[in-house]
Order: sequence, then structure tokens, then C-alpha cells
Amino acid sequence: MPSAGPPTLLAYNRPGLRSAMPPKRRSRGTGKSSPGLSSGEIRQTFLDFFSGRGHTIVPSMSLVPGGDETLLFTNSGMVQFKDIFLGTGRRPYTRAVDSQKCMRVAGKHNDLDDVGRDDSHHTFFEMLGNWSFGDYYKAEAIDWAWELLTSVWSLPKDLLYATCFEDELGDIPRDDEAAGHWARQPGFEPDHVLFFGRKDNFWEMADTGPCGPDSEVHIDLGPEACNLQAVPGHNCRINGDCTRFLELWNLVFIQYNRTGPASLHPLPKKHVDTGMGLERLVSVLQGTRSTYRTDLFMPIIETTRRLAGHGEAQLLEHWTPYRVIADHGRAAAFLIGDGVVPGNLGRNYVTRMIIRRASLFGAKLGFHEPFLAEVARTVIEHYGEAYPELEHNRAAILRAITEEERRFQRTVEVATGAGEDVLRDAQMAGSRQIPGERAFWLFSTYGLPLEIFKDLAAERGLQVDIAGFQQAMEEHRRISGVQGALAVTLGAATVRAEGDVAPGAGAGIWSVDPHERVSRYQAALDELRERGELGQEGVSYDPYGTLRFESKLAGLVSSDGLAENAAPG
Repeated sequence: MPSAGPPTLLAYNRPGLRSAMPPKRRSRGTGKSSPGLSSGEIRQTFLDFFSGRGHTIVPSMSLVPGGDETLLFTNSGMVQFKDIFLGTGRRPYTRAVDSQKCMRVAGKHNDLDDVGRDDSHHTFFEMLGNWSFGDYYKAEAIDWAWELLTSVWSLPKDLLYATCFEDELGDIPRDDEAAGHWARQPGFEPDHVLFFGRKDNFWEMADTGPCGPDSEVHIDLGPEACNLQAVPGHNCRINGDCTRFLELWNLVFIQYNRTGPASLHPLPKKHVDTGMGLERLVSVLQGTRSTYRTDLFMPIIETTRRLAGHGEAQLLEHWTPYRVIADHGRAAAFLIGDGVVPGNLGRNYVTRMIIRRASLFGAKLGFHEPFLAEVARTVIEHYGEAYPELEHNRAAILRAITEEERRFQRTVEVATGAGEDVLRDAQMAGSRQIPGERAFWLFSTYGLPLEIFKDLAAERGLQVDIAGFQQAMEEHRRISGVQGALAVTLGAATVRAEGDVAPGAGAGIWSVDPHERVSRYQAALDELRERGELGQEGVSYDPYGTLRFESKLAGLVSSDGLAENAAPG
């Protein structure tokens, strides 16, 4: 359910705070969390803590997972170390710590529909992690996690719980080793160790390969944090369906190799893979139940509010649009900073879609001219020190966002008007679901992204037939003869090539570090202008009506710059 407005602040020095599990008793915690820490200080404290314990600080990999065709985006901290776990790669270190940029907008990890409708979901987020590759194991990982949470960040010990693995099928040994380490931590309440099965506490990379039990740290935010208090018979519990208990940190202990559904073999070397979402952690340490009320987002929200000329009352009234704009503006800046410019396919489509969704929600705040570049400027200023690629690609980020906004705003009124007609027709017919082919018609004719149309439908209590949309898209591609496509948007110019694409072909520019792609694209655009191939304003093509068109090919960008010659194959 969408929240009615920004939540109130949560303080840990509440007198008489009681824990939900086991039987209630008065809190004997430290009484407070770490006061006054900024998100930047929290991130750096994590890195420094593990660096001081022999870990190499590893930079975040790009949001584009190079060499991994199974992922659209980097969606967890383990992606850049996947080759180590699979035994195909090595590093010059056995301990690592990082803060990894992540996107979850596709596949089973897709939070897009929830962004803006609650106070915790995001498309882009940061994952803090510490890693051991055949070095230390459960004892050190648990000792350090407890020390950091309770001694460094001063979280109340009696509000923390640890979950461990117990196989409901009885095939895999219970993880008494991890449970024992938790029980021995100073100040840890022994009955705060809880056991759960495969769904919650066993990690697997795939159907086969490295796997192992995990142990999660949860914190009790108090009974007032429960969002189901009014539901008769509801009981708050760890891994339940309410918001009282928050998972903070997941410690994965990789000790098996799965070779089949019932075949597990001990690994010769055991690994540790931990992950803790920075946004969640900051919300706890800064004492707010909303991640959007932390300093990770409030500077972005304040920029939007200043541009809109709103006061506090209007901010509360339009809290959903403000959250969407803050999340999507941040995500767009990071995507373009990693070379994922707006386009029609794959990753590029995601960038286009989130910019357009933010623009549409901006219209609800009264914005009818491009404004997201100012939002992105705040993102760059706030995150640029931790992620230098943002500052390095500042001009390209601001330009790409503004140009995409302009393209969308030229058609948004017509597109949303057509969408409203489709919704009105469905309501008049008494239908609760919009046919997928109608949603695809809006996309192919007006460029109205499915995700935005779903938002419009949800506002009227309607749903969209997603499977029908995908079927209509596949049919359109079949009829059009489109087998593969590559789209690269260069400022106001779009170069698009279509046809059969051989497996592995076109690695070229994609083999380049994504941080360099934006500047290479811009250099190619400048060179084409100097040759007289493009006017100073570039060549603009807005592919709303079809997925195919004929035009002069101005240039092909390869890993070495503009290609002078090209041949089939």
C-alpha cells in the first residue's frame, strides 16, 4: 500500500521499548545509535573498518556487468567476484571490501513497480560488502559484523537478531557453527538466534555450482514500525510480512558445490560473501524509517522542492512524485555516468524509461519544461567524491537527461492522452484489465513505455496484460524482420543499425570501460560534425512510430573510435 506521507522519525532511546521475540522484556540496549553520521561517513567507516583488518578496498564495478551475458545490470556485490566463486578467476588478494553500485529493474530482482509507492524500494542502490576468498570464515565474519554494528555504530544489542540455516528437508546439516558464534558475542541474547529453511537462509548462485548457508542480521524497529497493526490476529515476527523487523546484513558462507538436485560436495576452500544495503543502514543509523528521509535522498528532494516552489505541506501531499523523481534522477545519473545512454533497447531502454517516468511524475508537480538535469546536478555533487565517474561525465549526464526530457515532453501530452482514452474505454466496457496489444499500440505509436502506462492504469485501479504486451511485441518484430538492433544516442544524434547480429559480434565499443564510453561517443559526434556529416545541431530521430527506418549511416563507433571501413561478418 502507498504510504500516506513521510514517516515520523524513529529514535532508539524510547523508554520501555520491548522486543517482539522471544517473550517481551525491557530493552537493555545502549539506548541510541550512532548520532550525526552522514551517509558518506557511514560508507567510509565500513570500508575503513575492514581495510584495517587486512581487506583490500576494491572500487565498484560498472553497472554494466562486462563479460556476463546473463545479467542486464550489476544487481549485487558478488557480480564482480563471480569468476572467483566459479573457479575461473583469481585476484592478488584474499580479502576484499567494497561499496557496489547496483540496479534492480529487470528479471526476478525488479523493484520498479514499488518505487515511489513506499519508503524503502529503489531502482539504484549501494551494496556494502566484505569478502573472503579461501581466507577467514564464519568466526571472523560474525565477530567483525557484531563489533561494527554494536561497538562502532552503537546499535542496541538487545534489538539485534541473527537467523541461521536449518534444512527443513533434513538433507543438509544445521548451521550450529554460525549459531554458536553468534551466541558467544558479548551482549548477544542467546534466544535471539533463530533458524529458518532453504528459502530464507541458504544461498545458491544457480541450479549447480557454489552454495552454502547464510546468516542474516535483523533489527527490531519497535511495534510502532509495524504496517499491519490494524490487521486482526497479526503477529510481528522475523521474516514475516510486516515492516517491524528489518534485515540489515546477510553473511553468506560458501562451503558446498552443488552438482545436482541432491548432490552437495564440500569445497576445498570456503568463502565469505556479505551484503548490506547502504540505504537501509543509513535509515537506521540516522533514525528514520524512510530511506527517502536520509541524506542520501533529501538533498535531491530539496532541489526538486525548490524548483517546484513547494512548501512542507505540498511536499507531504505529493510525497510519491517526490520519491519517484529522487530515485529515478539518481539512477539516471549513475546509468549515464557508466555509459548507458537513453535508447530503445536493453539497458539503454531502461535509462530512457526511468527518465520519462520521472518526467511524467514531474508534471504532477507542475514541471512542463526540462528540470531533471538540476536534480542530476545535485546527485553529482552529493555522490561525486565516492564515485568520480559522475564528475568526469558531468556534461554528458546533464546533456543526455535534458535531451531525453525534451524528446518526451514533445509527445507526452499526446501519448498520455491516448493512454487515457484506452483506459476510459476499458472502464466503460467494465473491464479491469487492459489488453496487451492495446498497451503495445501505445508504445509503438506514441512511444509510451509500458511501465508508465502501468502507472496510469494503476491510478484507475486497472491492470495491464503484460504477457499480451510481450506477445504483441514479438509478433511485431517477426513481421518487421528485425532480428537484432543496436542503438546509441549521441547527444541529439542517434545512430541505429539493424539486421542479423552474429553471436559475439559487435564487442568493439562494448569492450571499452563503460566509464569511457560517454566521452568516446561525444568525441565521435564532434568528429562527424567537423567532417560536415552532421550539422551543429546533429541529426535527431525519435523512433516512436516504428522499430525500423531508412537513413544515411553517419558513423559506426568502435573501441578505437570512428570506424573507417566495415564489412559483413
